[in-house]
Amino acid sequence: MFLKILLIVLFFAVTIAIGFFTRKRATSVDGFVLGGRKVGPWLSAFAYGTSYFSAVVFIGYAGQFGWKYGMAAFWIGLGNAFIGSLLAWYVLGARTRAMTHHLGAQTMPEFFGSRFNSKPLRIAAAAIIFVFLIPYTASVYNGLSRLFYMAFGLPYEYAIIAMGLLTCIYVVLGGYMATAVNDFVQGIIMLLGIIAVITAVLLGHGGFTQAVITLSQIPNDIPGTAGMEGAFTSLFGPDLKNLVGVIILTSLGTWGLPQMVSKFYAIKNTSSIRRGAIISTVFALIIAGGSYFLGGFGRLVGADIALTPAGTPVYDSVIPTLLSSMPDLLIGLTVVLVLSASMSTLSSLVLTSSSTLTLDLIKGNFAKKMTDRTQLISIRALIVVFVIISATIALVQYNSSVTFIAQLMAISWGALAGAFLAPFIYGLYWKRTSTAAVWACFIFAVGLTCSNMIMGFVGTPFIASPINAGALTMVAGLAIVPLVSLITPAPDKEKTARLFKESYKNLHERPIDAEE
Repeated sequence: MFLKILLIVLFFAVTIAIGFFTRKRATSVDGFVLGGRKVGPWLSAFAYGTSYFSAVVFIGYAGQFGWKYGMAAFWIGLGNAFIGSLLAWYVLGARTRAMTHHLGAQTMPEFFGSRFNSKPLRIAAAAIIFVFLIPYTASVYNGLSRLFYMAFGLPYEYAIIAMGLLTCIYVVLGGYMATAVNDFVQGIIMLLGIIAVITAVLLGHGGFTQAVITLSQIPNDIPGTAGMEGAFTSLFGPDLKNLVGVIILTSLGTWGLPQMVSKFYAIKNTSSIRRGAIISTVFALIIAGGSYFLGGFGRLVGADIALTPAGTPVYDSVIPTLLSSMPDLLIGLTVVLVLSASMSTLSSLVLTSSSTLTLDLIKGNFAKKMTDRTQLISIRALIVVFVIISATIALVQYNSSVTFIAQLMAISWGALAGAFLAPFIYGLYWKRTSTAAVWACFIFAVGLTCSNMIMGFVGTPFIASPINAGALTMVAGLAIVPLVSLITPAPDKEKTARLFKESYKNLHERPIDAEE
């Protein structure tokens, strides 16, 4: 217990110290929100990766989908690495950096407002972000509950209070640079931790070969596929269709999430993007691949898994149960690993939400004139408010019927990425993209997500899995935007052509420096 507490105390001390160290870079709005657009490839890549993977993935998704798909869950990790990281950096990175820099956009709603010359569009995007980042943040809190109880015997409420306070302190102090530097330190902890944990778990079950043999002998109880021999060690698992839905949601979804895309706004130059893409991909391979690989062996401890009143597994208990027999030092390392993953994601979410609310909703609407200092005060105050709201929802959710982390994340990602992914990509690449098409995508994604969620509460949802519903909103948006654009008025051709020319004139010639 002493070692576990010592690791946590050291983690808290380093995190707060970094907040104090970086506070000089947070004296302006641009410095607080984007680090002055001078962040290098290593910090940017780790910030992207650690914002991507949190306790939601390590505890919620790895546990649930490792249980359902066995070793085939590793495909989700591969999708996260090559679609959610490598391809995202190469397709979005340079163009996002160039166009947002030219427009002076600091947030995703500001990009939509400037790119499509529409203030209502900017306000709508800001509202979507604020509303749907809250359930995602709540899911990050919930990922720590069982792990903290297993390691320390602490009530869930204590873990939430500690996370909330720590996040407020270092993000309020140092803004984006505090989160980026902390993300780098936390990313190193995550890399070391996941390797140590996988090794310990496999050794505890007789080594890799014996663990696979034991897993292959477990009967398949997935509805519609019962009787399939060795289902949990097969290449594509017992349920390929739903596995593909998870891959789409968790991999393609990052392309439209404001807290992920903002990393491209802040990076120093386009040459840094090329290096950052490789670093980010390797990070994702180890963290996401390792998490889902570990989750694939969850059924080895099936007899000890907690059950719901209906007799079904509590998926969020799979990974903690798998880890519970490890030595105390490794359990302490695991807690720090998950805490690192959660804190990095949480800091990115609260910074994105508070800056969006200040810059895109309050400024220019409720407060016509806001000085730089007033904007900074507002952003910092809203960080605290956002943490309190999301923590409260996490406590309510923990004691409600919505028991699985994956449900909250799917709702959040389905609405956010479904609304933003297609308009953002087409907005970067296609001059013909119309304002009406963006509205259509916003309405479809939010409408489908909300109606499906409401129907789930009162009866039967249109789409049983919120994960598949989220995947559908993303894929459908890629068709909705071009179709609506072709039948609605085109944007001003001359203005749009000038925007593309000015934004991308230096894209392939030389790095775009922050000072330009």
